[in-house]
Amino acid sequence: MAKDTPASTRNLVIYEIYVRNHGKNGTFADVETDLERIRALGVDVVWFMPIHPIGQLNKKGTLGCPYSIQNYREVNPEYGTREDFQHLIERAHTLGLKVMIDVVYNHTSHDSVLVAEHPDWYHQDEQGKPITTVPEWSDVIDLKHPNPALDEYLIETLCGWARLGVDGFRCDVASLVPVEFWLEARRRVAEVKPDVLWMAESVHSAFIEWRRQHGLSAASDSELFQAFDITYDYDIFPLWQAVVQHKQPVERYVETLRQQNSIYPNNFVKLRCVENHDQARILHLAPNRAEALAWTAFAAFNRGTFLIYGGEESSAQKTPSLFDYDKVAWGNYELSDFLRRCAALKKDTAMTQGTLFFYSAGPVLQAAWISEKESLWGAFNVNSANGEIKVPLPDGTYQDELSGLAVAVKNGTMKTPESAFIFRIPRQLEEFRPPYSDLLDYSFPA
Repeated sequence: MAKDTPASTRNLVIYEIYVRNHGKNGTFADVETDLERIRALGVDVVWFMPIHPIGQLNKKGTLGCPYSIQNYREVNPEYGTREDFQHLIERAHTLGLKVMIDVVYNHTSHDSVLVAEHPDWYHQDEQGKPITTVPEWSDVIDLKHPNPALDEYLIETLCGWARLGVDGFRCDVASLVPVEFWLEARRRVAEVKPDVLWMAESVHSAFIEWRRQHGLSAASDSELFQAFDITYDYDIFPLWQAVVQHKQPVERYVETLRQQNSIYPNNFVKLRCVENHDQARILHLAPNRAEALAWTAFAAFNRGTFLIYGGEESSAQKTPSLFDYDKVAWGNYELSDFLRRCAALKKDTAMTQGTLFFYSAGPVLQAAWISEKESLWGAFNVNSANGEIKVPLPDGTYQDELSGLAVAVKNGTMKTPESAFIFRIPRQLEEFRPPYSDLLDYSFPA
């Protein structure tokens, strides 16, 4: 874990934006007019997918992918001017929001400004032609690390964006760039602007294995935590997706969450989400809406930073294309209140000061945040269970933080939530702290 990562990082709410498909005109100005609504969801940080000019040589789709970048130091003219983006940053800061931009330092477009100026900065074939090390990424070519001159150019670019007012960097496939580079970049950027937030798109375990088998570099999450505040959840994301589709048991996923608590630094922070620009929307992935909302609530309840992907608040089921116009269908923002309530829990004392414990994985996933002052208990119906469930709570009536409904617990049982219940409970839950076990103890105290 980066030494200067504050504990509060795990309680942040990040909102992901693809400028091209966010607003009617696909501009910075569109996003600026939407910032107050986004802030009202409980968002702390707005993350912009790449804002730079997009490569046209060997592009995918009609417009090309934002991760195929021509010039790291300019903004995409589709979106507006550099001044427009600076104004957007200033407006976000006025509203108390931080701004994060995407950093893509593993590769560039085939027609990047760097290709003609510094062909030696790239992986090359036997004929000296720049190439990608990932064949399916045909619209990009890979920068070759380490290289002191390349490092200096990239780090100074980051410093330039920090001077403009950018508050954080989400680093694309960060695992493929040397950790030593990220450590130096963090140090240098901090001299320009302290407290910049660093988030790594750490990659799937299978991808790391494949890279290493082919003599290519790939850092694990444990290595990346030296330089980053947050890493992706991709180490266990394929398993989670299988669990959502009922192809694997919930118990297995919960045990991997507990394993993260032991293999990463004590104050590690994972990005918890149910969808992003590379993954299926949760309403498409889950078997039904109730389970989708249960998993969403659990992502917010889970230990880590909570991500909302633009369109999630409108029950979007389609992941927009990266390569063409594919506007988000905003409708009436029907899930806004639900997501706002989920986000608000991240700032609850139980979650900011407490410890997360798991009680049961089935028939309903049950977990609790226990702190000295108060606790939060959650039941997440990710299996479409019916009837009543046994719970480790004193008898009484509890108010669900997600719906406001009153729910009765009698003789240690309660009705099963349609999707999820989260209760604020008195500190006496401390007596229900589950015992140490290598596996979940599915029995509750008498």
